[in-house]
Amino acid sequence: MTTDLQWHNPPDVWSESEGVTRVTTNTATDFWRHTHYGFVRDSGHFRYREVRGDFSAELRVKGAYTTLYDQAGLMLRHDSEHWVKAGVEFTDNLMHFCVVVTNQRSDWSLIPLLDAPQDVDLGINLLRIGQTISIQYRLNQGKMRLARMASFPFKDITQVGMMCCSPERAGFEAEFRGFKIEPTVTE
Repeated sequence: MTTDLQWHNPPDVWSESEGVTRVTTNTATDFWRHTHYGFVRDSGHFRYREVRGDFSAELRVKGAYTTLYDQAGLMLRHDSEHWVKAGVEFTDNLMHFCVVVTNQRSDWSLIPLLDAPQDVDLGINLLRIGQTISIQYRLNQGKMRLARMASFPFKDITQVGMMCCSPERAGFEAEFRGFKIEPTVTE
């Protein structure tokens, strides 16, 4: 159920029906801090729930990726200087599974999705145990693959949810399904 979610930078156009959230991005939206490009942007659309401690979050996403840096996926956010986003991003005329880990400065890792169809249904799983997060992805109900492990030293209140941006335009359309957050079991 997503009725209890809040918005950070709500889009002008969005809807929810039967567990599917559809978003059309506003102009020049993005999440990025300093690295390489030098700018700071905190204008992307993020619909989230607050969480504490360890958890697992899942999401499926589709998008009409056609323009440089169109992106949609899952985000974990402590504040404007400490966050993680993971999902599909369009760059070099190709879709990539990308993870950006930001600790005052953003980094960027990319996995080319060479054989992915344009209408790829991407599954994302983010697991937080202690101060570590792991991020996995799968294409069209295929096998989950580990994309990244990273440090995220915030166990107090953080936000997790669906994210989309279009730094170079307005009108990128993204669709989110199957969002859920569950406690993790550690032994």
